[in-house]
Amino acid sequence: MAFHSVEGLLEASRELPLWQAVQAEDCRDSGESPENSWNKMAQLWAAMLATQADYDPDRRSQSGLTGGDGARLEGLGPGLCDPFLRRVVSTALKAGECNACMRRVVAAPTAGASGVLPAVLIPLQMRDHISQDSMVEALYVAAGFGQIIAQRASISGAEGGCQAEVGSASAMAAAALTHLKGGSPQQMAHACALALSNTLGLVCDPVGGLVEVPCVTRNVMGAANALTCAEMALSGVESRIPCDEVMDAMAAVGRALPSSLRETGQGGLAATPTGHRLTERQGEDRP
Repeated sequence: MAFHSVEGLLEASRELPLWQAVQAEDCRDSGESPENSWNKMAQLWAAMLATQADYDPDRRSQSGLTGGDGARLEGLGPGLCDPFLRRVVSTALKAGECNACMRRVVAAPTAGASGVLPAVLIPLQMRDHISQDSMVEALYVAAGFGQIIAQRASISGAEGGCQAEVGSASAMAAAALTHLKGGSPQQMAHACALALSNTLGLVCDPVGGLVEVPCVTRNVMGAANALTCAEMALSGVESRIPCDEVMDAMAAVGRALPSSLRETGQGGLAATPTGHRLTERQGEDRP
């Protein structure tokens, strides 16, 4: 895509709806027709929905660390979260479990962060009866902001820590939510910036090198962050730091993180006594 800055994306959105500006750039880059581009994005939405439709609470990952938790959040809970927020949590867990159990997910922007966008978009569509076309438009919005994050910073945990994965997914989701609730392109940018700001410095410390602990539950955090940042942006709260500068700061923070906190499984939760025991157990179970 030709967008190297959020400022450039906002400039393009003066002529076209932001989602359509992203689609137009995608078509220019790929040579695809708008129809083919749309159909491919619709297929991604269908795959996100399938992480929920195909969910089996009895399925477990090969490590035995993941599975069944998504079902625990179904229905009414102890009263801390309303039904919508519980559904968001459940959806994030189910998508993360789907990934850990080697099922099909949409890397948005990565497999390790694949639960964030479905977690906020699917429950919102169900609650507000949003059309399929609007959901596809929202994915274009998410993709537009995600592509700029990838260029200016990173979407790789090995390069930038989990801020680059769950943090990026949260920012993409915040922008998409803002679009779905009628927000302006400027509000989408503020939602993205706020979500990234809240996740700066988030480390990548997978226990045993597996995208399970703490990755699955971090998707829940990313979803909740996206919701609150979209709510703030739609209410008129603005990021004091422009979105492009937030992304540049994220890149600098990622470079400053030690390698032990960038997907090597050598720091953070992976380096705890229990983390070591779980890692050793996985080694014993492998042939």
